[in-house]
Parts: sequence; C-alpha cells; structure tokens
Amino acid sequence: MRLKPFYILFLTLFLNTLYAQSTASKQVTKFVIAAPQLDTLKTIWVYLPKDYQNSEKRYPVVYMHDAQNLFDAETSYIGEWNIDEYMDKLTYNKSIIIGIEHGNEKRIDELTPYKHEKYGGGKGENYLTFIKNTLKPHIDVTYRTYSDAANTTIFGSSLGGLISFYAAIKYPDTFGKAGVFSPSFWFSEKIFDLVQSTEIKETSKFYFLVGNEEGDKMVPDQERMVALLKSKGVKEEQIENHIIEGGKHNEAFWSAYFGNAYQWLTTNN
Repeated sequence: MRLKPFYILFLTLFLNTLYAQSTASKQVTKFVIAAPQLDTLKTIWVYLPKDYQNSEKRYPVVYMHDAQNLFDAETSYIGEWNIDEYMDKLTYNKSIIIGIEHGNEKRIDELTPYKHEKYGGGKGENYLTFIKNTLKPHIDVTYRTYSDAANTTIFGSSLGGLISFYAAIKYPDTFGKAGVFSPSFWFSEKIFDLVQSTEIKETSKFYFLVGNEEGDKMVPDQERMVALLKSKGVKEEQIENHIIEGGKHNEAFWSAYFGNAYQWLTTNN
C-alpha cells in the first residue's frame, strides 16, 4: 500500500517529535526551587562556563526568562535562542546564565508588572520578588558569582523584555543592566509613567532591540521610551537602541542578536 503524501508528512512529524533529542550543551543543568511569592515551584536552567569546574574564578550572572526557549530545541516553542552554543564558543567575557522557566498559562501574569483590561496579568512584582529574594540569593550561595548590580543583568524578549526593563528601572541596585528585546510596552501606559517619575541611575545600562515587522506599535513605543530615558538625563553611553529592518517577533530574530547585546551589556562594567 502506498501512503499519500499527507500521511507521510504526518508520520515524519510524529516520529521527529517522538524521538526528538535535547540540543542543550552539557554545560546546562536544571534544578527546581520553591517560589513562595508565586505559590508554585520553578524549574531553573543553569549554564556554567566551560572553565567553571577547573577554576576558582567568580562570574557575572545573566538572568533570563522563558528558559524553555533558550537552550534546547526540544523544549522550545518555535526554535531556541542557542544561548549555550554561543556561550560555549567564548574564550573571554564569560558569564553564568540563569534561565527561569515561564509558568505556561501563568506566563502573562508573571511577566507583566501591570494589569491589562483584556489580557489580565499584573503579578510581575511577585515574580521579581522571587528572583530578588529567593532565586538570586540561592544562586549567589551555590555558585561562584559576582553578586553586585554591575555584574547582574536581566534579559528577555516580548513580555520578558517588558519585565526586564521594569526590573532595571525599579530595582537598579539589584539589576544593573537590562537586555530589552521586542519589549511589550503596549501592555500598559504605566511603564512610561514609571520612567517619568523615576530617577535613573547613571550606572544602569539598557540594550534595546526591535524589528520593523513586529507590529505597528513596537518601533514607535521603543523610540518613545528611549527618548523618554534621554529626557530624564540618561546618557548615550548607557543605551544601545537598535531597530532592525525585516526583524520579526520570534526566537530566530532574538537569537541572531543575543551575542551583540550580551557583549555590550557585559563589557566594561
């Protein structure tokens, strides 16, 4: 019996899914930690530099959201960021990368500091309190880290970009730098109000990235936020602002520019 092309395609996709293998580097491990602020357990992915085990050095730390999409094609939504592959190639300027798994149906709640009349959310403070008061102390005790704000970056895309930016504005003594990819500033006007009413530290650094094919409001909102920061006295050297022709709202786009952002954020503290 000859199978029709549709069934061949279906069978191929099924078998690929069934036998999919992890693409995560051997430098990546996981652990589970209680998150009382969110009334849940959180799975945390940890990337350690290749020379970690054979040295006594301390390392800066980058906290990232949506860990399922960072290291492993098997767990990613529509492709991974290839963070581990990028970090494995570095011979200098190394960091520990901490990936925090999103809460699936609770993702919007966790990654938004304000409520939206249609999409809900608004538990971002709880999420950041978990990172600040539970996860970060655990990481700093368990691994050889530089725990100061100058060596602590928070990084994400979309809603993760929003919460990363919010964290750096609200808690600059914890998160000295923010990687802000495709930030969902449209979620609430209150994020602009927060910046307007906040004195931004001269030590804070922000790397903004957005594509011009991500939606009508994405580029104007980012440009508006950058202009607002500068009006508040934030200096040119504290900001990188990139608008990419043809950039789309997906992991492939964010993966392609992660290295540029990482190097700028973590060089010359």
